[in-house]
Amino acid sequence: MTALPDWMRPPRAEGWFAEDLDRLPEAPRHTELIDGALVFTMSPQRSWHGRLVTALTTALMAQAPAGVEIEREMTVRLDARNRPEPDLLATTAAYDKDRTWYALDVVPFVIEVVSPESAHRDRTVKLRKYAEAGIPHYWCVEEDEGEPVVHVYELDEPTRSYAPAGIFRGVLSRPVPFEIALDLGDLVPRQQG
Repeated sequence: MTALPDWMRPPRAEGWFAEDLDRLPEAPRHTELIDGALVFTMSPQRSWHGRLVTALTTALMAQAPAGVEIEREMTVRLDARNRPEPDLLATTAAYDKDRTWYALDVVPFVIEVVSPESAHRDRTVKLRKYAEAGIPHYWCVEEDEGEPVVHVYELDEPTRSYAPAGIFRGVLSRPVPFEIALDLGDLVPRQQG
């Protein structure tokens, strides 16, 4: 086995902290921090995932009210030892070309599009972490025979856990976090027969 490169060694015995991610230019592009450990997305991205994220970005940008921006693949600082990177997020923060992460108080909504490599994290770890951190809305988008299926969650403030708000196929219509109406079938190309 070859030795780890120096940049992969935690800077302290307690592991990594949120601010350390900005000091790792050698790290792969989609590096997240979960419980003080670096998590790398190393598997190739599937076309379905990339196209769905792009289509969702475009659709949500068109429906977002003034003062709400949609970003993709930006980390959110949940606490000192957690800085996950959702596929999409809504933010009320002003645009800053040098921004590398968002603070919790300006992120009311995150979306994860499940891939085989991220399935466990998206369905369990991130679902729990986003809720405990207080993000009001979470969507976990799954694939069913090439079609998107959106599992929608809303935060139950007293318990700091998510309550399921519906599973959407075909059409998604939601009044929160802002008025959203999506034809889910239009978000990805149909399979060629």
